[in-house]
Amino acid sequence: MHSNGYIFRFVLIMTTIVAVVLALMSTGLKGIHDKNEAVYNKRAILASVSSQLGTDLAKLSDDDVQKIFNEQIEQKVIDVKGNEISKEQVIAAGYKGGMAEHIDMSKERKKPETDRLFPMYVFKKADGKKLYIVSVRGNGLWDEIWGNVALDEDLNTIAGVSFDHKAETPGLGAEIKDNAAFPAAFVGKKLYDETGAYKSVDVVKGGVSMPNHQVDAISGATITTVGVGEMMIRGIKYYEPSFSNIKK
Repeated sequence: MHSNGYIFRFVLIMTTIVAVVLALMSTGLKGIHDKNEAVYNKRAILASVSSQLGTDLAKLSDDDVQKIFNEQIEQKVIDVKGNEISKEQVIAAGYKGGMAEHIDMSKERKKPETDRLFPMYVFKKADGKKLYIVSVRGNGLWDEIWGNVALDEDLNTIAGVSFDHKAETPGLGAEIKDNAAFPAAFVGKKLYDETGAYKSVDVVKGGVSMPNHQVDAISGATITTVGVGEMMIRGIKYYEPSFSNIKK
């Protein structure tokens, strides 16, 4: 029989060894993890303009995704007043890469509105026209939800959207991402009404009464999908000053 002291020392040594090994693995794999996360985010952004890619986004390799970003995407970071922020200013704000793709919208939501930074992506279509992609973030039933919204050059008509979530229920709230019909319903909707007033696109339960500005909620996922509507209305509003600057 081993003494209690022997058992304690053995457990302590093994725990230390395991902790060191896990720490080394975490450090060694960080570069791979960061690269995979960056590509995942870029795929989500391109999902909002998937109809313009000429191929199935799911079939694109990571290198293909990066190539599209390098050749067809211009990245901008803007402040709440719509001014474009320099790479140096973005780095000074705590984002090492200094690009729109590095902006953490979850982190920005915790800042006072006057201090927030917002990513914008300008997608150059094959015909030379542009789509403007803005990022929005909100709350679902269980945790945060987010999305990318592509706008036509009129900065009024939605050309495509993609949504994602952190912890929504499969088959219910998770349908904002998994059910292709839901994001497709936003295509062609308008941000402004005939008078020029900002309306954006809401998600409603019980039937659409304003076809240009409403989408049906997903049955059984009312809280999550209504959260999408709130996110669209509030989130895109932050970009209005930048829309005005683009139109000048």
